Amino acid sequence: GFLNVNVSEVSFDEIHRLFSKDLDIEPGGHWRPKDCKPRWKVAVLIPFRNRHEHLPIFFLHLIPMLQKQRLEFAFYVIEQTGTQPFNRAMLFNVGFKEAMKDSVWDCIIFHDVDHLPENDRNYYGCGEMPRHFAAKLDKYMYILPYKEFFGGVSGLTVQQFRKINGFPNAFWGWGGEDDDLWNRVHYAGYNVTRPEGDLGKYKSIPHHHRGEVQFLGRYKLLRYSKERQYIDGLNNLIYTPKILVDRLYTNISVSSSIEDPEGKQVRSQKYQGLDLYLGLDCAILTFINLNYLCNEKYH
Repeated sequence: GFLNVNVSEVSFDEIHRLFSKDLDIEPGGHWRPKDCKPRWKVAVLIPFRNRHEHLPIFFLHLIPMLQKQRLEFAFYVIEQTGTQPFNRAMLFNVGFKEAMKDSVWDCIIFHDVDHLPENDRNYYGCGEMPRHFAAKLDKYMYILPYKEFFGGVSGLTVQQFRKINGFPNAFWGWGGEDDDLWNRVHYAGYNVTRPEGDLGKYKSIPHHHRGEVQFLGRYKLLRYSKERQYIDGLNNLIYTPKILVDRLYTNISVSSSIEDPEGKQVRSQKYQGLDLYLGLDCAILTFINLNYLCNEKYH
């Protein structure tokens, strides 16, 4: 039923103390029910930068809810270091690849850290179609902002996510990556399902985009979603992770510039005054008439 969502700050020490009594929680926040076979094995991926006060609040709400839903689950916090614009979508791809090395998950939840479900009957399993869980956000007056809105919290099976080639890697700065995911899902022949009625209600933890910049190139990229889908995603992801396993989650930290295996910066381009690093091959982009993104040669 309805949850009492409390966005008051709580410390990690308190959270660790609270959940230390639950001996069934394994490192990385991995939990499985003892009294039944779970319907889904769920990896919850959380893209992250500079929101340390949000994580304990998130775990305080999510762990009891997922236990009640009798799901097997673990949490992966993918943290972007460095000063480049935040790349939420690429962090999800990194989280997916690392989580799949960890265990045999079959359902992946892509979850913003500041979104808290208001109803524990919003079931965090996957289905035959990709799922958009956060259909009604308090910051949008509990109204879907537009039909194609796919932000906040979404879920795909491993098979679905691989079929669409994951998220795009080219969205540096906030905005646009969820719309691109919506396009990918539909180009692959899927529809998006949502919880009915009030089940999809979420409360957001108040925050400011602390210095995070909008991605001004998103509309041009979105125009070519279909052409980019199978050259920009899981199949062109390059990263070097640093992994730390906490009691409640696995922290995967990645540097924000895309580098080749020899450590050289692969490519950069100045776009609308931002220095963005694109995980796309400029030759291919030119071929599909996206050369406006490639105004600098490889260094």
